Amino acid sequence: MEAIRALMVAKRSGRDTKIKTLNQIRHLGFTAPDELRERLKGVSRDQLGAEAASLRPCAGADPVVSATRTAMRTLARRVLTLDNEKAQLDKLLDELVRATAPALVAVHGVGVDTAAALLVSAGDNPDRLRSEPAWAHLCGVAAIEASSGKVTRYRLNRGGDRQANAALWHIVITRMSSDPRTRAYVARRTAEGRSKGEIIRILKRYVAREVYRNLPRH
Repeated sequence: MEAIRALMVAKRSGRDTKIKTLNQIRHLGFTAPDELRERLKGVSRDQLGAEAASLRPCAGADPVVSATRTAMRTLARRVLTLDNEKAQLDKLLDELVRATAPALVAVHGVGVDTAAALLVSAGDNPDRLRSEPAWAHLCGVAAIEASSGKVTRYRLNRGGDRQANAALWHIVITRMSSDPRTRAYVARRTAEGRSKGEIIRILKRYVAREVYRNLPRH
């Protein structure tokens, strides 16, 4: 789990850097001379790095155009390098996660990244895995009683590990689009008047219970 955590740190750093770099390329494109602005107009975010990396400074061109081309090309090459690093990290993570928690990865809706986030949360908080309710609290999906007088009600625990909570959210969203049982549940709850947000919160609690049963025990 410590090895997975280290790789996830590097992957998240690369993702954040890529987002920042793509934003810089896009901003340069907005303020670039007309010929560059038109060339990048309508280019999707997925293709922006490759398109900007193909820019070449032109001999004798206007200094602003030449400098902008060079800057955008440099930033784009950084994006492509980050993409290569991500591919290498993904391969290592896939091997580690599947070897560490094969049962967890087999759960419907759980991918390598979500499994890795959940494993890191579990590994960083071994003293909080004494029971399934404790795991739910760690993930921020446990209900806390907030009754007043004769009114019994509960509120969601907003504490817990945000990465684990986000991983549960991704699993739920995946199931809502691809799992027949989950879709039937959502339809039934919606007919009862539940909001989408409420349904997702309930499903996250169910998923947390299933994840807990499939976490590796050492």
